[in-house]
Amino acid sequence: MNIIFLGPPGAGKGTQSKRLEARYGIAQISTGDMLRAEVKAGSDIGREAKTLMDAGKLVPDSMIVSMLESRIQQPDCAKGFILDGFPRTVGQAEALDEVLVRLKSQIDVVLVLQVDEDALADRIAGRFSCAKCGASYNDLSKPTELPGRCDVCGSHDFVRRADDNRETVTSRLASYRKETMPLLPYYEKKVMVAFVDGMAPIEAVSAQIDTIMQEVELITKK
Repeated sequence: MNIIFLGPPGAGKGTQSKRLEARYGIAQISTGDMLRAEVKAGSDIGREAKTLMDAGKLVPDSMIVSMLESRIQQPDCAKGFILDGFPRTVGQAEALDEVLVRLKSQIDVVLVLQVDEDALADRIAGRFSCAKCGASYNDLSKPTELPGRCDVCGSHDFVRRADDNRETVTSRLASYRKETMPLLPYYEKKVMVAFVDGMAPIEAVSAQIDTIMQEVELITKK
């Protein structure tokens, strides 16, 4: 089963993608991770991408799509894949469609995590993690059990990402509305698009997605 996960930054796509990967045996593909792996491996594409990034330039869509085409033909994608963070634009979606046609494959469902933007901004601005073991916390939804002490390793050192602030989050949400939201009507004409309440507790979000997955499985088996 091939899945596209859409939703604004911080909506929980990564968390749910990893859970689906473990439960259904389908590979989670993050284009950011994929690009970093190519750079680390020193492949031809990786070297070219590194040159562009070192110069402060964006890696072109054609390069990302080329890497993606190679990636989804790997053995761990035999049962399907989850695209987390790609496509971001209609142009990328069109390029992805061309790849899937060549590979005689298709997207089976687009999962859309819907969130309240103000609440999401508060959620992201409240994120922090243990500097020693990396355990994740949140001022509002997941504080440490004892103030200033990591629940996992007991460390008192914590870090926050520099871009986890309301101003940056607001800007990223605006970009998502402008660039990515147009993907909804694009995919609604082609495949099943399912909306999920991303503001619900993690377990409830997972349950919603499992129900959708069961429906998609029934459709794809017909």
